[in-house]
Amino acid sequence: MGYHCLMQRTVRTVVRAGDEPGYVAECPALNAVTQGETLDEVAANLREVVALALEGEDLAALGFASAPVIVVTFELEPAVA
Repeated sequence: MGYHCLMQRTVRTVVRAGDEPGYVAECPALNAVTQGETLDEVAANLREVVALALEGEDLAALGFASAPVIVVTFELEPAVA
């Protein structure tokens, strides 16, 4: 198996409800965090922060294949009874 097969093809992120109104998005692999008042805003901010974190970086050195895809996971808070 070649080295290329071991490269991550996705940048995993998590979006969750923030402590204040709005949402927080985290990308642990890049130590990137952002927030937004709406899901659309946090998604746009997330694309920007990931792009900035990867800008000028050697993707292979970070363990990523070229042109990785951003995968967003939403953490749902349990319903309050």
